[in-house]
Amino acid sequence: MADMTKRPFTIAVSGKGGTGKTTVASLLIRSFIDAGERPVLAVDADPNANLNEALGVTVHETLGGMREEAFTRAIPPGMNRHQYVMYRFRQALVESDGFDLIAMGRPEGSGCYCFANDLLSECMQQLERDYRYIVIDSEAGMEHIARGTIGKPDLLLIVSDPGARGMRTVARIRDIAVSLGLDPEKIRVVINRYRSGMAPVETGSDHPFAVIPDDPAVEAADLAAEPVSKIPPDGSARVAIGKLAGKIMEMEKGC
Repeated sequence: MADMTKRPFTIAVSGKGGTGKTTVASLLIRSFIDAGERPVLAVDADPNANLNEALGVTVHETLGGMREEAFTRAIPPGMNRHQYVMYRFRQALVESDGFDLIAMGRPEGSGCYCFANDLLSECMQQLERDYRYIVIDSEAGMEHIARGTIGKPDLLLIVSDPGARGMRTVARIRDIAVSLGLDPEKIRVVINRYRSGMAPVETGSDHPFAVIPDDPAVEAADLAAEPVSKIPPDGSARVAIGKLAGKIMEMEKGC
């Protein structure tokens, strides 16, 4: 069970599209649950991601859609916009066995949304009190971190496949993260879909924090339209990400 007196440890998972970062995020959430660290808060902060599908749950409403509605429709009698946003925020939360999920949705449209983003930041801060770990499936540009909606993570995992394009993106994301004020010591690289080698590309990290093998069970789950987080626990990807979760839990104890 989570220690409700302690601030949650937040992990943002970023990387180039197609490198499997959503798979890594979902299996990391499953590993925390298996270790008894429940509930975990899953945050889908990538408009193009499908963290809910990887976890096997359905999202009916995103915060982006909720924000648009709160600022374009009439608020029910007896509520101000602040109270309404807080109320709808809780409604948008998807509850499941061992984890809850919130989807950020598309970035805001035209006009000034500073007030809306401030409300969403406040909602996230209040929600944090209920969890030990928060895992964020983040977009490569990390706009939500830049806007302050989800705050600064305690750990940024940059996921890449062993190919040159993914590895070059690691360096770019690292530069963005540092420019946003993240401590370089809290930025780690995860190599996913590893087979036999990596492209000789400088990423700014001497050694990967974790290497996840190319696991046929992940592709099989995708082809069968099954949640990847439910692949067999003895599979190579599940085992490797379980070890990654263990390293993160040790890191969290030292904070």
